Amino acid sequence: MGKNLEIRMSNMETPMSYKVLTVKRMQNQAQRRELYSMLSMNGTGLQRKYASIEMCGIALIVSGIKIDLSLLIPNFTSPCPQFSQNRPLFSEDNIKEALQRRGPDSLGTRNILLHHPKIGKVYSTLSSSTENEGAVENGFGNEFFGKLQFIGATLQLRGVNPVVQPLVDASGNVLIYNGEIFGGIHLNSDSNDTEILMQSMEQCCSCISHQSNRSSCPSGARINSIPELLSRIKGPWTLVYWQDSSKTLWFGRDAFGRRSLLVHWPTPDDSRLLLSSVSPSPSSHQSYDFDDEEGNLDLNFWEELSCGVYSVSLDAPDMDGYLIGKVQKHEWTDSDLKELITWERTAVQPKPEDLRASRGKVSIRQKDTLSALSSELGSLQITPLTTSQKVLIALRESVMRRTTLYKIYKAFPIDHRQERYAPVAVLFSGGLDSMIIAALLHQCIDPEYEIDLLNVSFDGESAPDRISARAGMKELKKNAPLRRWNLIEIDADLLKLTCETKRVTSLITPAKTYMDLNIGLALWLAAGGDGWLSEAMSGAEGAQYQRVKYKSDARILLVGSGADEQCAGYGRHRTKYRNGSWLGLHEEMKLDMQRIWKRNLGRDDRCIADNAKEARFPFLDEDVIRILLDIPLWEIADLNQPSGTGDKKILREVARLLGLNEAAILPKRAIQFGSRIARESNRQNFGSNRSANQASAGSAVIHR
Repeated sequence: MGKNLEIRMSNMETPMSYKVLTVKRMQNQAQRRELYSMLSMNGTGLQRKYASIEMCGIALIVSGIKIDLSLLIPNFTSPCPQFSQNRPLFSEDNIKEALQRRGPDSLGTRNILLHHPKIGKVYSTLSSSTENEGAVENGFGNEFFGKLQFIGATLQLRGVNPVVQPLVDASGNVLIYNGEIFGGIHLNSDSNDTEILMQSMEQCCSCISHQSNRSSCPSGARINSIPELLSRIKGPWTLVYWQDSSKTLWFGRDAFGRRSLLVHWPTPDDSRLLLSSVSPSPSSHQSYDFDDEEGNLDLNFWEELSCGVYSVSLDAPDMDGYLIGKVQKHEWTDSDLKELITWERTAVQPKPEDLRASRGKVSIRQKDTLSALSSELGSLQITPLTTSQKVLIALRESVMRRTTLYKIYKAFPIDHRQERYAPVAVLFSGGLDSMIIAALLHQCIDPEYEIDLLNVSFDGESAPDRISARAGMKELKKNAPLRRWNLIEIDADLLKLTCETKRVTSLITPAKTYMDLNIGLALWLAAGGDGWLSEAMSGAEGAQYQRVKYKSDARILLVGSGADEQCAGYGRHRTKYRNGSWLGLHEEMKLDMQRIWKRNLGRDDRCIADNAKEARFPFLDEDVIRILLDIPLWEIADLNQPSGTGDKKILREVARLLGLNEAAILPKRAIQFGSRIARESNRQNFGSNRSANQASAGSAVIHR
């Protein structure tokens, strides 16, 4: 440890040649350990390789079981189950069709049949859907009490071999999983997340008393319970798992809700328990009993499943002969995760000297750090790292986790891969967040790959996001001229999007406001990646360009969600600060983070994934959240300063470290306003912007 330590931070010119920030020898072992921990240098550091993964649409249909929700909903009365609904709002085929848009590479189903031959013990039989129907017709239905239908549609993103879900192991356990494992479970670089998770869950304890009273469990502390295992996973996930040994159904969603999972709790009109990544569009030939007094389709059929781990313990039939399924929600057990969920910051209220010191440090850091980073041979003596450098390192590692392409599964041989290849795209407005993500993506992926920047406009070249995207493209090219950047300009006319609007209205369910629809439609069009690319004209003199049609084939889409919530980027944050000072600001940011799963992430995931793309959120990485929470609030934002300066102050410093000086001063602009879809929607649905404002159009419920 006598030599200098090196923090390798990529120069924007090329990701293969690094500029080095030299850290003087740490004064003690504790400092060295802290630095190593922050850099995640476990032998291979920032260049770690991650396991193969796939994105899925998953669904579960539970029928014939009397679901007991009394532990979740006081005074809940369980409706009597029916195996076949007379006119179900959504059929199995509806759900499969919706899921296959998310996962077009494969579609699989498995059924669990639950029965007992006149004794109290519940038995299960695993079958395919065709086997199941035959068994019922052949008289097995006399002992048939319940059915669990597992559906999985897969989009293969990376890996040696495609994986078809649901997965079934030798013990009769069944898993459908949509997620990524970045930590918490050991994975080899050539492993598949779903297969490794299946093996880990098969080893979990199946006794009822394990979590509540481990001392009474025969396995003791040697074996995890399923909630303990899931609490340790770093990364986004949703899953449904049948544990055959305990006859228990498990399902859940990660603590921040980064993947969509909707639930329909049983009602007298539809006694099924349904889980699905997305709400299907109802069959057009159906007539519904689910209308309200005005004849509109019931918008409350689905709800966002709140984040957590749930179990349904199956018991023998009751006096009426119905199999009972008791639903329970389990607590997260990982202490680090519970700290992130509570979202408490130790340093909220600054002293006057803290503010003076913070503002002084910003000017010094900007001058010294930028001069060092812009020098070809520059090195900066830093002990310790500044807060913005810590955030930069955490964000870079987050982007690396989400884009390291160890092996890319394609349906055709690698020898036949197209010359132009952009495996990862960025939802791109040219604003602060998307510019940081694009710059970091450049550092993290192979220099031969192109990067697609997806920009949507409802006002042609005049939309603010189109203007800033073109400016951002120039800044990225200036800093990284060897990278092939593709700015995909997606032009939209709201009046010509009747069918698309109907589709997105279904996707945003259970959200139901015009604001949700506007955001969802902009995301859906952007994720489709079907637009125009400006290319130099061959043989033309001077810089002459032509617009050519281009469709992005990238299956991974990086999105800046979570940056505004964590770094005080919304206008209401400034209002709360004015009215309630630093504590009021902290409480508003905390509220935003604790409801982001319900207000944003589920909707965004559904709209993006409908194009067979997977949304990934670098700002919502567990390590990034931890780093930002450890930083005093007054270094995250200083809302005494004007817009474009004090809001998201920490990210503006990160942008400067990356050489993005123009992006570092851009004000916040939401996608519905930057793309101009909100203005066009207001004119179409309310007559004018003024009428829309008077009607509070943002929160107004859609007229369907």
